[in-house]
Amino acid sequence: MARARRTKRGTATTRPSTATASAHQEHGGRWNGTRVWLAGIVSAVIIAAVGVVFTDWYNARGPDAIGRLAGREPLTVGHVAMHHGLRRLALREPVTDPAERALLLAGAATAQRDAALERHQVAPVAAMNVTVVLVGNRGSLRIVDIEPRVLTRGPASRAALLIPAGAGEVGTVEVTADLDRTAPRFTMAQHPDTAYFSKKQIDLHRDERVTLSMTICAEKAFYTFDLVVTVLAGDRTEQVAVTGPGGRPFRLTGPASTYRSSYQESPAGGWRPQPKERIRPDASDQEC
Repeated sequence: MARARRTKRGTATTRPSTATASAHQEHGGRWNGTRVWLAGIVSAVIIAAVGVVFTDWYNARGPDAIGRLAGREPLTVGHVAMHHGLRRLALREPVTDPAERALLLAGAATAQRDAALERHQVAPVAAMNVTVVLVGNRGSLRIVDIEPRVLTRGPASRAALLIPAGAGEVGTVEVTADLDRTAPRFTMAQHPDTAYFSKKQIDLHRDERVTLSMTICAEKAFYTFDLVVTVLAGDRTEQVAVTGPGGRPFRLTGPASTYRSSYQESPAGGWRPQPKERIRPDASDQEC
């Protein structure tokens, strides 16, 4: 029995001493501290590298990418102006309401008169000048083409002719497009058979502006149209539509052989009716 007890005690598990356990804990603590220190260094290096990469990417392409994600177009139309100057105008719908006829006279407010003309689809005859200011929204882009896009076509307007004082004096413009052609394109004044944007393209950077001065012509019909700007930004081609003031399409009509009525611009403002037999062709009607 005694031998059996000694054998049992001899096979019992031996516990490490307190000093040995403390040494292991101290060694493990130092290793854990080293690992934490190394992990901190590695994390700092990774964060710094990611920061450098992100900064380089953002400076190079970040604003463009964010602009695309937000649906921002590559160009902003900063300004659109139509210059009728001394060109003749035509109304598509006759002015039959006495109240609206009164608005055409000198005593009416300009804003009311302009609104009445708009309701009757006033349009320049034969040609119009348009100034467009485009602003870049990308780090770098190229305008590779601008072309008129005909939205509607109909017979020339003949309801009424508005004749400004001194009609026929027309300024020069940079490029010209003829809406009567099958595929209207802007051409150079010196080379009417050469598409302007086949020879010259426009490079823009962010917030840079370009001002385009154009004349658009028509002799055979009445047109509503807008301008389509084709832009190459990076590796993508995008299109931006340019409309007239107020977001309305541009309007232009060819001259008519006869008009139901005509009005002469008054020195006091507004328009005064004139006898029908006094309507005469104008040199600006054949400008294109």
